[in-house]
Amino acid sequence: MAGRGGVYNDTTTNTTVWDGVIPPECRSNPSILRLTAKLEWEEAKEPLHVDIDVNKTNGIGPGMIFANRVVNRFGQVGLVPCSIGGTKLSQWQKGEFLYEETVRRAKAAAVASGGGSYRAVLWYQGESDTVDMVDASVYKKRLVKFFSDLRSDLNQPNLPIIQVALATGAGPYLDAVRKAQLGTELENVHCVDAMGLPLEPDGLHLTTSSQVRLGHMMVDAFLAIPNSARPPFYCFSFFLLFPLLFVTIFLDLP
Repeated sequence: MAGRGGVYNDTTTNTTVWDGVIPPECRSNPSILRLTAKLEWEEAKEPLHVDIDVNKTNGIGPGMIFANRVVNRFGQVGLVPCSIGGTKLSQWQKGEFLYEETVRRAKAAAVASGGGSYRAVLWYQGESDTVDMVDASVYKKRLVKFFSDLRSDLNQPNLPIIQVALATGAGPYLDAVRKAQLGTELENVHCVDAMGLPLEPDGLHLTTSSQVRLGHMMVDAFLAIPNSARPPFYCFSFFLLFPLLFVTIFLDLP
């Protein structure tokens, strides 16, 4: 979710770099903001997770595509990036650092907006959970608990969650994790399937064009939710972006 579109290995320097190519669908807009690592609002631009997922090279993800599709409906949109690539779902359970940091950032976003409202969580995670059989076998239980705890701690019991079913995995238990993602059976959790989207040469991450397509798939799922895109009155809208898990807090700004 942090976005690896356009990220490649530069063989001349033996480093991972981003090609800097920004598709038109990912353009900046003064009405689309993001919450920085310092909990301050600034105009959002790619890469969204530049100061969040600091140990990885970030590129294009689905967040800006999503925001550009919905901003005209809400007037002003806030993205709250929280993603850390290469993490397991066990690291996002309540009480763990990543979970508590996400809740802290989500609540700070509402305060910093002066009265914004949560609109959705965008969730794309799970590659690392395909490596170990135990992680894969308890994935659904952990995912349901994570979604339920997050809604509870944000006092949003029916907060829309748009999650992505994996296209690839780092291990042999991809099918088990995908089955869990496609069958959470929780109300107002909507899953889009990334399987079949073109991959980067690493065989794991989505290409830039695939990230653009995924962003459209996620926003189509969001807009299909009854009343999801009803413009709020004098309100700033937040989207939470989670890790590859791309948690986007989408808030309505006043």
